[in-house]
Amino acid sequence: MVLRPSFEALVAAEEELGPLFALVERAAEGRLTLAETAALFGHCADGRVPRERIGEALVEMGLAKAAPALRALLGQILHGRV
Repeated sequence: MVLRPSFEALVAAEEELGPLFALVERAAEGRLTLAETAALFGHCADGRVPRERIGEALVEMGLAKAAPALRALLGQILHGRV
């Protein structure tokens, strides 16, 4: 799955999950929920992968294996694409 944090995807994520900066702060504090992670990934996958499948994949692979993708995505949200 390719995650693309486009403007439209991030606006949709923010409408559902609240301010992105607060989301990043929750993640840094270890308070990001599985549902929030699946939602953020779902928005950045442009709806090409059903959210239920994303959630199942997160459970199957474990959060530790998903952490690098989440960290990269949150870094792009904070710093932009480089």
